Amino acid sequence: MGLSANLFLRQTQSLVMTPQLMQSIQLLQMTHFELNQFIAQEVEKNPLLEITSSESENDAETGFETADDFAPTEGRDSSAAAEVDSDWYEGSSSISAERLGEGLDTGFENVFPDDGPVRRADAPELLSQWKSMPGGESGEDYDLDDFVAGQVTLRDHLNQQIPFLIVDAASLLIAQHLVDQLDEAGYMLGDIEEIAARLGRSAENVEAILHSLQTLDPPGVFARSLSECLAIQLREKDRLDPAMDALIRHLDLLGKRDFASLRKICGVDDEDLIDMLGEIRGLNPKPGAGFERGMSETISPDIVVRASPDGGWMVELNPDTLPRVLVNHTYFQTVSKNCPKNGDDHNFLSDCMQNANWLTRSLDQRAKTIMKVATEIVRQQDAFLMHGVDHLRPLNLKTVAEAIKMHESTVSRVTSNKYMLTPRGLFELKYFFTVSIGSAEEGGDSHSAEAVRHRIRLLIAQETPEAVLSDDDIVISLKRGGVELARRTVAKYREAMNIPSSVQRRREKRAIAGVGAY
Repeated sequence: MGLSANLFLRQTQSLVMTPQLMQSIQLLQMTHFELNQFIAQEVEKNPLLEITSSESENDAETGFETADDFAPTEGRDSSAAAEVDSDWYEGSSSISAERLGEGLDTGFENVFPDDGPVRRADAPELLSQWKSMPGGESGEDYDLDDFVAGQVTLRDHLNQQIPFLIVDAASLLIAQHLVDQLDEAGYMLGDIEEIAARLGRSAENVEAILHSLQTLDPPGVFARSLSECLAIQLREKDRLDPAMDALIRHLDLLGKRDFASLRKICGVDDEDLIDMLGEIRGLNPKPGAGFERGMSETISPDIVVRASPDGGWMVELNPDTLPRVLVNHTYFQTVSKNCPKNGDDHNFLSDCMQNANWLTRSLDQRAKTIMKVATEIVRQQDAFLMHGVDHLRPLNLKTVAEAIKMHESTVSRVTSNKYMLTPRGLFELKYFFTVSIGSAEEGGDSHSAEAVRHRIRLLIAQETPEAVLSDDDIVISLKRGGVELARRTVAKYREAMNIPSSVQRRREKRAIAGVGAY
């Protein structure tokens, strides 16, 4: 059998991860801090790119081309901007609750001011990492999210603990909102009554959630004063006796070194006071200072939602988080005339122009995608914006992706570390996505998993010693309320909330009521 060499033509389709495509995907998931960092690096490398925060110049006369020049003009409505206050984004779209999906590109403009960078995001470096992975060259088995470096911030540390402490949907959202009110030292900056008014809850409810959060690690976090911070840490060590409580309530005397008054107030002698001061020195006055400084320190909303006069909602992009990138065509034409064709200088300028055009298109597409996702979230969560966290609807990435005809991974990248300013406060876009529980009635509305846990907790809280509900009884009660849930799921939810079994609860309730014994 002889061997021979032959040539064959074959057509195949495969995903090729080009540097430009990699850049577009990376831009989509960047925060505005990372975006400004990346743009600053590109401007340093590309002489045709410029950043400006002023719109007073005439781009057509100066030869500049912005990201808007590449955007489609169909569906634009220049009159929409006239209805919006000058203090807000001029390219916003005014949309009602019934027509939030229309006019997504109305008056859109990609504006970028020059903000300072925080973290480095280098697309070429990420590309080299991707190529070094098995299958990277062919575009198979890659996950761009694996390349995003994470920092352990105080906010991240607390958010990992909160689901084990709070399972009610409304309380969980309030808790996450309170996390955003912390400064870098771990102290609460917001006013409880103002937060409660924004979220549509009572101040007592928010105060109770705050007290629960004060049990999280690190000890002393969520305190509103130095005295409260020290009291939380002492309480955890079981050292908050009346004398120590009196000492931390009079820290001003300690600052004045008025030890005689402190001894009198605390009712202790010199030796006990020295021991108490030693314990105070062993506490941490800044419990959050040991964590990395994350972007949560200076959160700026990417989207702004305001009530519209017609009863709907106005969804706007925040101009402060969108830099304005310009391509200087005049400079390109002037320099290219003096460069010989097919020379290194000519090739360099051509590459710079190609990269500049791609960057402006990518920035334009990024802003439009964020706008589309945010608009759909507002449409889905209209009841939350109107009435508060109790009306948060179950929502997942697939629902939003199908509504705007995009892939789930795209929606996931858009909602990562992006924030929306609403009349009820500042929320991360991922806050609006909750797990859904099916309805017991055919065609009925689904329920949020957190809301179902809240119902289980209420049913158990209303028990009497003579009528303690078993897991099967809870299943029946939930079904009457339109929630279809298996008994093993009820047991799993109950255990996750640290609620004992019905037998143990009956013994405890009888002991408390005095009608039985353990």
